[in-house]
Amino acid sequence: MYHAVAPDPAPATLGLSVTPDAFAAQMAEVARRGFTPVTTAALAAAWRTGAGLPARPVLVTFDDGYEGVHRYALPVLARHSFTSTVFVTSGWLPGRHTTGGALDTMLSWGQVRELAAAGTEIGGHSHSHPQLDQLDARRLRFEALRCRELVGEELGTAPDSFAYPYGYSSRRVRAAVREAGFGQALAVGNALARRRQGPYALERVTVRRSTTVEQFGRLLEGTSLARDFAVDRALTKGYALARRARGAVRGHWI
Repeated sequence: MYHAVAPDPAPATLGLSVTPDAFAAQMAEVARRGFTPVTTAALAAAWRTGAGLPARPVLVTFDDGYEGVHRYALPVLARHSFTSTVFVTSGWLPGRHTTGGALDTMLSWGQVRELAAAGTEIGGHSHSHPQLDQLDARRLRFEALRCRELVGEELGTAPDSFAYPYGYSSRRVRAAVREAGFGQALAVGNALARRRQGPYALERVTVRRSTTVEQFGRLLEGTSLARDFAVDRALTKGYALARRARGAVRGHWI
């Protein structure tokens, strides 16, 4: 799971960004280890139908829709003939439907179309990037549906995959995403995606600016994840308890 790819990102995205050189080195490591990137939709379709996958499939995903994905990541991916999935926050992209709140320079819709034309899967990441598990039913439905509608209008094809903002979801959120028309959705979890997780709770691992090539190799292989993400997992459990308490008070946590 990537976010911004930039040499000098905005402070708000710094920790979850990677430099262009680091991204290039990481994709070279993907190639060196014999992994084959697939899209999120292709992985889910293969698991549903029993169709074959490459021997070592991997998802390369980008959340939010930062401009550096087009400027810096796309040429590297093209050089290796790699595909990826970019999950866009539709209201953060410039245009007449902008909600404000973007943390850095975002993709234009023209760049999104260019990414799609290059074989990148474009997925949804909500309309305004809220914590979906804290929304009431009306707002939750709007966030999922509006995102899918706008991406569909801009690309001519509605997105099939979704990623939860902040990785937060619940049964109610997953149901709303499914009802909006998405076929599968990604969380975070900092664990490998497994079929048993179900199509609406697939997990990913976080790549940060501090991630070394050696650490990245461990992420690819799924080794030492408990050690590498021990702090993240402890914090995630705490956040989950706090969000559950807030949701219970508001009367819409399930």
